Amino acid sequence: MFTFSSDQDSISRRCVWVNGPVIVGAGPSGLAVGACLREQGVPFVIIERSDCIASLWQKRTYDRLKLHLPKKFCQLPKFPFPNHYPEYPTKRQFIEYLELYAKNFDINPQFNECVQSAKYDETCRVWRVKTGSPNGSEVEYICQWLVVATGENAERVVPDIEGLKDFGGEVIHACDYKSGEKYQGKKVVVVGCGNSGMEVSLDLSNHGAQPSMVCRSSVHVLPREIFGKSTFELAMFMMKWLPLWLVDKILLVLAWFILGNIENYGLKRPSIGPLELKNKQGKTPVLDIGALEKIRSGKVKVVPGIKKFSCGTVELVNGEKLEIDSVVLATGYCSNVPYWLQESEFFSKNGFPKAQFPNNWKGKSGLYAIGFTRRGLAGASADAIKISQDIGKVYKEDLKQKKQKVPTHRRCISTF
Repeated sequence: MFTFSSDQDSISRRCVWVNGPVIVGAGPSGLAVGACLREQGVPFVIIERSDCIASLWQKRTYDRLKLHLPKKFCQLPKFPFPNHYPEYPTKRQFIEYLELYAKNFDINPQFNECVQSAKYDETCRVWRVKTGSPNGSEVEYICQWLVVATGENAERVVPDIEGLKDFGGEVIHACDYKSGEKYQGKKVVVVGCGNSGMEVSLDLSNHGAQPSMVCRSSVHVLPREIFGKSTFELAMFMMKWLPLWLVDKILLVLAWFILGNIENYGLKRPSIGPLELKNKQGKTPVLDIGALEKIRSGKVKVVPGIKKFSCGTVELVNGEKLEIDSVVLATGYCSNVPYWLQESEFFSKNGFPKAQFPNNWKGKSGLYAIGFTRRGLAGASADAIKISQDIGKVYKEDLKQKKQKVPTHRRCISTF
């Protein structure tokens, strides 16, 4: 890596040549690629806009969060979870695991550098990645390969709901929610009924709040475990022998026996099965860890869509009005790739690769994507291995060709 610096108008500008790829994002996906590249002997630079690794986990998740899947499906390549970790590691344990991972593979991201733009230079056949820092410094990284590892959940999604600005009470996104402790005795509307909406509602109820969860659309709710086995693990086992539609049918029958008919509680199931829905639309089924029992008991109220907010109240689409104190928007996240990557052939306008799984990890001109398969940490790990092997093959071939090149002063050498 070579650096050139200049000072102009009190702003530091540097141009950095990177011998290997530039990886944008130091979350689990970026770390996984870095580790696999390290094993291949390929140098790299990881750029991270925050001041720490896995900033989504460290700064934008609630305290009670645990991994929804067993740890063996969530570990990153070449480094298993410690044996003493529980089957479903806590938020703190997962962060500690990622810190151990980075230390083990000597991964040191460039923190507090936000990518302003990334563009392929057709003339020089390199990527130019421009970043800015809070202190005003600017860096342009020049590299042969660019790995987009910012993932599916880079930016919060805040819906435009009529009257929300006039509500007057506290309105936060789920990424800013930590605990229901301060909401004791308060009436809270949770907008969204996915895994985050369910868990926030459960946590609020556990802390003595009165949550109303908005369920505007249909949702699949499955038990986290069936007969003592992870539902996800059971589904993956059945997929080896049975077609997807049949596995969906079996899962829904088992869910009905264990959870009952969730439509009795205002939760409408989609017309297609949970695995098919996940594959086609990327919608993850809710794995229940106690929220459904709260709904049955009436401690968590399920309400239909919102028509509008007004001062201290919310009006629902069925005409019902609720007096509330706070609003938590469990409305999800989106990719931020379109804001900085100047490329339209591989990535679509929604920030996801246009190609479908399993062909959405590699573009043209040395462009790669990791963590966009909607298959969680296991999908990111698989991407990391493929990307590192693909780059490593070219990198090693380039080194081999350079070593085989005849020196410029051939005649002088040949006379000895």
